[in-house]
Amino acid sequence: MDRLGRPRMVDVTDTPATFRRAVAEATVKMDQETLTLVIDGAGPKGDVLSVAELAGIMAAKRTAELIPLCHPLPLTEVTVEITPDRKPGTLVVTASCATTAQTGVEMEAMTAVSVAALTVYDMVKSADRFVTINGIRLMEKSGGASGEWRRPAPRPSDGGADERPGTTVPPGARVRKPRPT
Repeated sequence: MDRLGRPRMVDVTDTPATFRRAVAEATVKMDQETLTLVIDGAGPKGDVLSVAELAGIMAAKRTAELIPLCHPLPLTEVTVEITPDRKPGTLVVTASCATTAQTGVEMEAMTAVSVAALTVYDMVKSADRFVTINGIRLMEKSGGASGEWRRPAPRPSDGGADERPGTTVPPGARVRKPRPT
């Protein structure tokens, strides 16, 4: 926001272009029978994994059109991989994006996993209405002024919950700065 509280895109004119990478992840939970259909490529709409991976790549390339105030970036690499995990009945969606630019690619990676997960849902919803998308999150990023960052591994004592160092806002609370008048 600018001084008057109006939305504005951050000015990165004086920021040097550097190599940047980000990795994001999401999970898609479904019935075991549905997961078997997906793994076997026998979903009601065809090859779920290939279509969803392609959708994620396409989404990363269009992030600036989907997320307000996001800078359009020249992506140099985008990968989306969907890995089945039979025991919990999930697909783990992972996206990696890279660029040499003035700002990071976290939003591109997060958009890629979100759209890939939504594509999975769309392609299996007729077989399983209880599919859920969970845990869309940044896993790591590198480059830029803030350097390297990696999400800490969940502690088993927390039931697998992510650590959120320094968090004082209760989960689900909405925090908003007042606009100047």
